[in-house]
Amino acid sequence: MAEILSLFSADALAGLLTVENLGNLLMLCLLQAVLGFDNLLYISIESQRAPVAQQRAVRFWGIILAVILRIVLLVAMVFLIDALREPFVVLTHPWLSGGINFATCVFILGGVFIMYTAVKEISHMLSVHDLHNDVQNKSGKSAAKVVALIVLMNLIFSFDSVLSALAITQEIILLVIAIGLSGAAMLFLADGVTAFLQKNRMYEVLGLFILLIVGVVLIGEAGVAASHAMHDDDLALKFFGYPLVPMSKTTFYFSVIVLFAVEILQSGYNRKLEMERQANQDQSH
Repeated sequence: MAEILSLFSADALAGLLTVENLGNLLMLCLLQAVLGFDNLLYISIESQRAPVAQQRAVRFWGIILAVILRIVLLVAMVFLIDALREPFVVLTHPWLSGGINFATCVFILGGVFIMYTAVKEISHMLSVHDLHNDVQNKSGKSAAKVVALIVLMNLIFSFDSVLSALAITQEIILLVIAIGLSGAAMLFLADGVTAFLQKNRMYEVLGLFILLIVGVVLIGEAGVAASHAMHDDDLALKFFGYPLVPMSKTTFYFSVIVLFAVEILQSGYNRKLEMERQANQDQSH
C-alpha cells in the first residue's frame, strides 16, 4: 500500500509534467476513446433492459463502478503483470495447441458471452410482432442485474485497452487520468446514444451486429494473448495446426464504417421508395 501511495506524492506528480508524459497522456486518451466505442454501445443497449424509470441511474452507476474497478484492475496488472502473463497450461494436442493464461480465459469467455447476447437479441427482434409492446417488455431485468452486467462487460472490454495502454507507458497516474477522462466521456455520451437507439431502432440491430463482431475480435485476441505476453510465438493458439489470428483494429473499424454506410444508404433508399409509393397512390386517387 505504501508503494502505491508513493506514486501519488507531490514529488511524483511534479515529475510527470514533461512533454513526453503529456504526449503519452494524449495518446492514452485517444486510445481509450477508440477502444471505448464498443463498450459505450453495449452500455447503451444493455441499460434498456432495466426498468424505464431507472435506466439513467443504471447507466450512471454502471459506468462509475466500472471505471473504479478498471483502475483497480490497472493497478493490479502493473504489480502482478508477470503472474498474469505466465501461461498456467500449455496444450500440445494435435487439434489444439498453445499457451493459455489469464488473458486468454478472459477474452474467450468475454467473446463468447458477447456473441451469445448479440445472437439472442437479434433472434428476439426477428420473432417480435408488436414493436410497441416489445419496447415495454424489454425492461424486464432488475436494475442491480443490469448494473452488474455492465460492470462485468466493462472489465472484459477494458482488459484489452489496459494492456494496450501499458504498452504506451507504465506511469500509473497517467493511466488513471486517462481512464477517468474516458469514464467522464462515457457518462456524457451514454444518455445521448441510448436516446438515439430508442428513436432509431434499426440502428439497435446494427449495434448488435457490431457487438457480434466485437465478440469475434475478443476470441481472436485470445489466440495471441499468451504468445504476446511471453514474446514466444510457439504459445499462440492453433486449431488443427491453423493459428487463431486476431482481427486488426483497422479491419474492425473499417467493418463498422461499412455497416453504418450501408444502413444509412438503405434507410435513404427506403424513404425514397416510400415517397414514390405515396405519390403514386395520390395520383391514382
